[in-house]
Amino acid sequence: MPDEFSLDRALGDQAADRHAADALAKDYSPRGEVRIGSAMVAPLRVFFVVVGVIVVYFLVNLAQVVHTGGSHGAEPTDAIMVLGAAQYDGRPSPQLAGRLDHAADLYTAGVAPTIVVTGGNIPGDRFTEAEASAAYLIDRGVPEAVIVQVGEGNTTYDSVAAAVPVAETLGIEQVALVTDPYHALRARLITEELGLDADVASVPDSVVQGWTAWRRNVEEAGGVSLGRLVGWERFSDLTN
Repeated sequence: MPDEFSLDRALGDQAADRHAADALAKDYSPRGEVRIGSAMVAPLRVFFVVVGVIVVYFLVNLAQVVHTGGSHGAEPTDAIMVLGAAQYDGRPSPQLAGRLDHAADLYTAGVAPTIVVTGGNIPGDRFTEAEASAAYLIDRGVPEAVIVQVGEGNTTYDSVAAAVPVAETLGIEQVALVTDPYHALRARLITEELGLDADVASVPDSVVQGWTAWRRNVEEAGGVSLGRLVGWERFSDLTN
């Protein structure tokens, strides 16, 4: 048998070059392998980076919700502002009563000379949340003259927005916000956006406890995450 094909003899020294080129042209990589630098890798990296940023952003807000809710006292200020909650024909719900009890304690401790109670009503109610709150505080021994009622608004944003011009008329620039722990951060951010300096004095023995409290914390963290991005007025419109 001849040592080489006739074509190789014709090509002479170029035969080795042809065989080398044929070998390089062959693709021996496993089919379906995703190679580094392929068109799929960059979008995946962007996706995981975006997801990571969202998760970290949410966790930071969750930590702030929990931390802010742990503040129960307040420095001396212009007024104590109680954020409304449900009332039943003039009788505060246990949640609202807890807020009012804490506000009364703060007033007795000399935190502020005025208590602003907020919250409107829904169609069919005879009393606003502010009216029910004022009556409850008077029964607790708080002088009627130091209570300011702002009976408008069915959301936190609307209630605080209604209270701000009243507070400004009375020369109130700083307030201690009384609400449940899970709600404290959002309430403070809304109040500050509307122009008042706000401290937080959340209810130390809120009726919202256990798993329900943690669920509310998580929900509030989601709300705070969105509200900080879109603004609190728009957030209120989107969620109500």
